[in-house]
Amino acid sequence: MDVYLVRHAIAELRDTTRWPDDSLRPLSAEGSERFRRAASGLRRIVPAVDVVLASPYVRAWQTAELLRDEAGWPSPERSFALAGDRPPAAALDALRLHAEQSSVALVGHEPNLSWLASLLLAGDEGAVSVELKKGGIVLLTVEAPFAPGSAVLRWSVSPRILRRSAP
Repeated sequence: MDVYLVRHAIAELRDTTRWPDDSLRPLSAEGSERFRRAASGLRRIVPAVDVVLASPYVRAWQTAELLRDEAGWPSPERSFALAGDRPPAAALDALRLHAEQSSVALVGHEPNLSWLASLLLAGDEGAVSVELKKGGIVLLTVEAPFAPGSAVLRWSVSPRILRRSAP
């Protein structure tokens, strides 16, 4: 299975007055616009995926909606396993629920996604350092049953490269 790890785009700055619950913090206007262009570029590289799972946090959900709107990917499904307060291993269970698919995108947060990549690549959340910028994407190929250490890193791309790939 191809697993696309997508970090949410640039969000509003933390502000406990505006968002006492950080899970409600949205993308910034600039973050939305920049990721809109990045998703358009992504469409040229990855024209389709089978499933998009997204953290229920507003900023990740909005990023997943931009993937639907600009990259033509499927509408996102909420996955509490990808919430910012969940351990990376929880995402393995979410992947197992979609084992019959050939490609799944996981839209979430740092450091969870980098830790998940390390877990899948090396069997340990801290073994591999993966830099995932806001709006960046990593592609891993993982064989079922999605055991730690079973993935291969195919590529990692920054949002800047994606924006430059946009039509």
